[in-house]
Amino acid sequence: MFTPYEERKTEVPFASSEYFSFAARSSFLGCPARPMNDLGDAGVVILGAPFDIGTTYRAGARFGPAAIRNADYGAMDGYRPHLPTGIDPFETLGVVDIGDVMVTPADMERSIEEIADTVAHVAEAGKVPIILGGDHTITWPNAMGIARTHGFGEFALIHFDAHADTGFLQRGSLVGHGTPMRRLIESGAVPGHRFVQIGLRGYWPEPDVMEWGREQKMRTFLMSQIVDEGLDKVVDDAVDYAIGGGAKGVFISVDIDVVDPGLAPGTGTPEPGGLNSREILDTIRRLAKDLNVLGGDIVEVSPPYDGPGEQTAYLANRVVLEMLNGMAERKTSAG
Repeated sequence: MFTPYEERKTEVPFASSEYFSFAARSSFLGCPARPMNDLGDAGVVILGAPFDIGTTYRAGARFGPAAIRNADYGAMDGYRPHLPTGIDPFETLGVVDIGDVMVTPADMERSIEEIADTVAHVAEAGKVPIILGGDHTITWPNAMGIARTHGFGEFALIHFDAHADTGFLQRGSLVGHGTPMRRLIESGAVPGHRFVQIGLRGYWPEPDVMEWGREQKMRTFLMSQIVDEGLDKVVDDAVDYAIGGGAKGVFISVDIDVVDPGLAPGTGTPEPGGLNSREILDTIRRLAKDLNVLGGDIVEVSPPYDGPGEQTAYLANRVVLEMLNGMAERKTSAG
């Protein structure tokens, strides 16, 4: 698994509506749609990973990329000036959308290879990949693709989630949406001392799994700690921990279930008592402004379980947009 891109014998395939009925049919907010061999001078590349065969409870995240792309009330014109700053991240960064990776629904290993290869190819081209999921299994190949380009152990991962996703096995398999963070640490792609988790709560994983994370020097911030100390302080501590020791940058992974399911019901493993929408949006924008973002993903959006107003998809869309806004602010301030 994870054969280096250069050794692949076939071109990286991509999905479209002509292949899969669940593949997204439009670009993110109408930004230019491009093939992989024509990324031009874009700074950010949006891609989808319609993958949910790693799910253990409620499936449907394969429909996430399409829902996230389409969740907006404005014209699909690739123009979104930010109200507080007046900055249009699409113009400032140069954002394109290459569509969805052509995953193979019945083949876990091949799908993961395809996702990792695609992300690596984008990163090797000097672009920042933002991946629309898909269940959380995809963060393993996503961050692995970043590691192939920027170096194993050379960047931090900031992970927003209700669950740690550090399980050893999932139904007897090493691969699934409950195991990607352990696989990344074991592979050396992201060492434990550069791994930060925010928003954990509920009743999984078990104490021995959490102890394993502590042994790896992972930094974990439970929702109870956020309530006691305040989100701003937790994020301050998270940033200090993640970038300490000279990390080149960060990968930001957002599981939409970090948000309370009363506000984001369309997800596979809902856990009450999470962040609110305003908190996640402000935090993502702040991180993207303050840190060098090498990549990011938004995962576990399951449209079949969303409300009639599609509030989960709309929130996920804005998580991506706030990440782009933070990156644009950082670029603008740097001159």
